[in-house]
Amino acid sequence: MSGLSSLRRNLIAILMLAVVGAVLLPWQGKLQRESQAAHFRTIPMNLTLREQIGQSGFLAALSGFRAPLAAFLWIDAHSAWEKTEWGRMAGLFNTVTTLQPHTLLYWDIAAWHMAWNASIAALHDTKQQSEVLRERARRQYIDLGRDFLERGIRNNPDNYLLYERLGILLRDKVEDHSAAADAFAKAASFPDAPSYIGRFAAYELEKVPGREREAYDRLLTLYHQGKKQWMPSLLTKIRKLEIKLKIPPDQRIPDVGVKDSSPSR
Repeated sequence: MSGLSSLRRNLIAILMLAVVGAVLLPWQGKLQRESQAAHFRTIPMNLTLREQIGQSGFLAALSGFRAPLAAFLWIDAHSAWEKTEWGRMAGLFNTVTTLQPHTLLYWDIAAWHMAWNASIAALHDTKQQSEVLRERARRQYIDLGRDFLERGIRNNPDNYLLYERLGILLRDKVEDHSAAADAFAKAASFPDAPSYIGRFAAYELEKVPGREREAYDRLLTLYHQGKKQWMPSLLTKIRKLEIKLKIPPDQRIPDVGVKDSSPSR
């Protein structure tokens, strides 16, 4: 009897999802066409997604419940974080971002957990005696974090946030200053991007051998935008490059004696 009851409940649940799906299908089709017209990427409703979320989850996603399902899985990922289950957490993040590819928060936090929290945990994993393997695991989690950001950018190319986050990861975790400069420069090109991101791009460029002149020109452009850009770090780097590039004294910036409490920006 219990088997028949369970079968009946499942059939009722599937029937309800099918009814809701039939109601939502025209609206979802219209939304998909509008998204394609706007060059947004759509969710790949394929066997890979079905394997990730199971049959019930796949039916829910088909029926227009992608956002609630993603939120539920996001909470589950938080639970995995508390238990330091990094592999399960990565899988849940992958599913959540697949279900909601235009939610920047999901890409941003997923990348942060992988590239920072999981990578550090892997490096200090006392269960792994081999330092080589710990280092390899650390790099794999950093690469995973980078992959989240790059996929997030492909799905949301018209927002500065994930470009900025990619620049921070490349700067702090990969130490690829040339690539970090390019990512920050892309982020800074958006009209609504905070002004400090442009400085970040120039600061990273100053660290790249062979690109000092390019860095100097960018720093000088920022300097000529006015006092709002005259951070101590910016002035210091300009003067350092003036000496390195042998800029004539009459072309160098004056000693304005600006003070600021946020030298990192």
